[in-house]
Amino acid sequence: MSVVGDRGPSEEDPGVSEEDRDFARGARFYPALLALLILLLPAPAMGQEGLYSLNPGDILEISVWKEEGLERQVLVLPDGMISFPLAGHIRAAGRSASEVQKALTERIKQYIPEPAITVSVQSVAGNKVYVIGQVNRPGEFPTTHRIDVMQALSLAGGLTAFADQDDIKVLRRENNKQIALPFDYSEVKRGNMLELNVVLKSGDIVVVPD
Repeated sequence: MSVVGDRGPSEEDPGVSEEDRDFARGARFYPALLALLILLLPAPAMGQEGLYSLNPGDILEISVWKEEGLERQVLVLPDGMISFPLAGHIRAAGRSASEVQKALTERIKQYIPEPAITVSVQSVAGNKVYVIGQVNRPGEFPTTHRIDVMQALSLAGGLTAFADQDDIKVLRRENNKQIALPFDYSEVKRGNMLELNVVLKSGDIVVVPD
């Protein structure tokens, strides 16, 4: 392939083969095509799964605009319910703050026309995971963000020398049934079977046997 100075092959240079001319034309064409394709790619969308789901023990700040008597902090009770004037009891656990706001609006608009209701999360004390068994600091771990199994094990101080790394389980309760998710620490730490390193849900229990 011919090279002229630092410019690479040019279509006008004498002595340049047809192959080199084709290469030069392609070198200018493909970057432009790639840029066009990137512009046409759809932007990533934010879905509902990105919203925080409330848990028993969380604290909400709820207020109704221009209604001084309707502004207070509310605890999500162990049964997942909250209580608020004019709305009565409403399920909050498993819902996002915006979903609770919509449910309150439906109840309160029977008494106050077009109520402007604000719901904000003041405390996520109910968002907890548990790590038990052969770890250095077993216990309950409140979290302010989503964590995976490896991060939970790190919070618990890591595995002890007696831990069975290949037989760790994540116990999770779904639809009133408890399921066990397998986790192979020795594989995941080598970068294999990463699908086992699931994001934990509130109430999950990581069990590390000996």
